[in-house]
Amino acid sequence: MHERIYLSPPHLGQREEQLVLEAFRTNWIAPLGPHVDAFERELCEHTGAPHAVALCSGTAALHLALEALDIGAGDEVWVSSLTFAASAFPLRYVGAVPVFVDADLHSWNMDPMLFVEALHDAARRNALPRAVVLVHLYGQCADVQPIADACAAHGVFLIEDAAEALGATYDGRAAGTFGDVGFYSFNGNKIITTSGGGMLVTPHAHVAQRARMLATQAREPVPHYEHRHVGYNYRLSNVLAGIGRGQLEQLEARVAARRAVFTRYHAGLSTLPGIALMPEAHYGRDGMRATRWLTTLTIDAARFGADCNTVRLALEAQQIEARPLWKPMHQQPVFAGCRTIGGSVSDALFATGLCLPSGSSLTVAQQERVIDVVQSCMETNSASA
Repeated sequence: MHERIYLSPPHLGQREEQLVLEAFRTNWIAPLGPHVDAFERELCEHTGAPHAVALCSGTAALHLALEALDIGAGDEVWVSSLTFAASAFPLRYVGAVPVFVDADLHSWNMDPMLFVEALHDAARRNALPRAVVLVHLYGQCADVQPIADACAAHGVFLIEDAAEALGATYDGRAAGTFGDVGFYSFNGNKIITTSGGGMLVTPHAHVAQRARMLATQAREPVPHYEHRHVGYNYRLSNVLAGIGRGQLEQLEARVAARRAVFTRYHAGLSTLPGIALMPEAHYGRDGMRATRWLTTLTIDAARFGADCNTVRLALEAQQIEARPLWKPMHQQPVFAGCRTIGGSVSDALFATGLCLPSGSSLTVAQQERVIDVVQSCMETNSASA
């Protein structure tokens, strides 16, 4: 039996261990501490974000972004539909009303033309949303500028969900640094990890200050424990921040490794009939880079001879983890009845899409196993036909 190949496992080194041991030796085990402060500072230096708040998850970061922007009950918030559910769940935490916006085939991210047209129409009807949650999917930036311009013109907050896109750039700037708030995830499957964690970034000092206060149980700055607001226990621990600091030092190498994984998949699979890998959009700008957090593709079953689920099961039979694309939010039972702007592109991508093992520690031999299984699905079905 082959050793199992995982979709996107953690990739750690000696530097992370050194920093964790430093936290132990100095007894900075409790939440907060020098590693947390340094991690926030170093991430700001890497991304160019003016302010950062280290948190226990990307989901917590989105929740605090909504709270810090005073988005609450009954407020409409537009969200990319093709995404993980954590891009939308925090809206329900604060009582906001999600409206889901379709993707385009050019980038698989929120369709900027569809969005801009819908926002202008909402302005004419005096029915603008309070905010937009723009997702940078699978490590690729959405076409930020037209969306950001439309938000600015109509006074709509822009929140960037860059959970999957740390290391990606748009027009030479880091994903997550174009809006009123951005955030990253350091979950165990991301390009860099703290095992569990996230980071809120913002150009607004008052937003960072409010998020930091709410994340520490909304404790007022007085000697005794006094609370004028409902707070949350959302801060990142000093131990996990040490892991994050070591990981951040390797971010560029991890991005390069994942892009190399994509290049090998492209060489081995792109010429097969019916296979189309996620395109790398450029939007006519310089300074564009997708991280290829996950290599994803679509399969035209009629041309390939097998559908994406058949391929996924064939990979699983060989101890290789693969997953469908994110199921669009407008298809999720928990969001039944929510309004959707478009939807057909996200539906088609979900129906035909597959995520392949893409970790930065994936060996060439392991990747060749994956490619061989995918190729064999076509050969097996061609032979049976």
